[in-house]
Amino acid sequence: MTDILDPELAAVAAGFPRLDLADLAGAREIERRFAAHVPAYDSSTALAVKDLLVPGPQQAPDVAVRVYSPADRVEPLPALLYLHGGAYVMGGLDLIDPPARLIADRAGVVVVTVAYRLAPEHPYPSGLEDCYAALEWLSAEGADVGVDPGRIGVLGESAGGGLAAALALLARDRGGPRLIAQFLDAPTVDDRMDTPSMRDLPDTPTWQAMNSAHGWRHYLRGTAEPGSGDVPVHAAPARARVQDLVGLPPAWAAAYQVDPTRDEGIDYACLLMQAGVPTELHHYSEAFHVAHIIPGTAIGARMIADRIEAVRRLLRTAP
Repeated sequence: MTDILDPELAAVAAGFPRLDLADLAGAREIERRFAAHVPAYDSSTALAVKDLLVPGPQQAPDVAVRVYSPADRVEPLPALLYLHGGAYVMGGLDLIDPPARLIADRAGVVVVTVAYRLAPEHPYPSGLEDCYAALEWLSAEGADVGVDPGRIGVLGESAGGGLAAALALLARDRGGPRLIAQFLDAPTVDDRMDTPSMRDLPDTPTWQAMNSAHGWRHYLRGTAEPGSGDVPVHAAPARARVQDLVGLPPAWAAAYQVDPTRDEGIDYACLLMQAGVPTELHHYSEAFHVAHIIPGTAIGARMIADRIEAVRRLLRTAP
């Protein structure tokens, strides 16, 4: 596999921790230790960071969010709801603290990360409903943290990208708060797991295809069997028909050549295009799943620059 990777990525691929979601407790512990060693982000501008509890879905707990605001703001700023990855069963606010600070710093937006509930303890639709509750709060009360409620977007990576796509659908279908952009980074959107990349790339750095099966099984517990005909579109947005996607907010999508989830992200972006949704798709050759999380590589820096430019442009941030 390393012979088709960017040389800088190949040099670090072997050192990345491997997860086995068949042992979910063990995988969560590996992730916890990894998160503890993720380098902090040294912001070039002062950031105000607040941990808050916002009202949760009906008959559910409040939702923990973390808000990153440029401290020198003088007027309301666009906001980006940032949903972490982790196969719907792992992840949290601390793991994405450095990239959240980076986005707030470089894009000049308010970033709100969401500690949504995880499967299998809280299967679909718990996590999605938490994200929707955070969006409702941000739209209604965001002015209190310096947000322009007319300029809210959502970004997610991996399973967070799946939640971001689902949130855009859910907000439209419920007539809820308006999102003006969706940023889908290697989105986990297809429970059928029958794409060429899922079949042909079983063992890749940072993510292995076998773990997708465990993640979907946990997430859909009590709703449907992965791959069956009963999986709702808000759980797996790749189930949508073209006509189901009409009227969604403009999208920016990223996919990675050496990644089992590559094709489902590309296919979903193409569905959005066919539905008339303004969509920009970046395919990063010689790269593995969300390779920008590895600091210090030229290709990762390019990915981050592309993301920041898109956030500024689609959320209409002043240059």
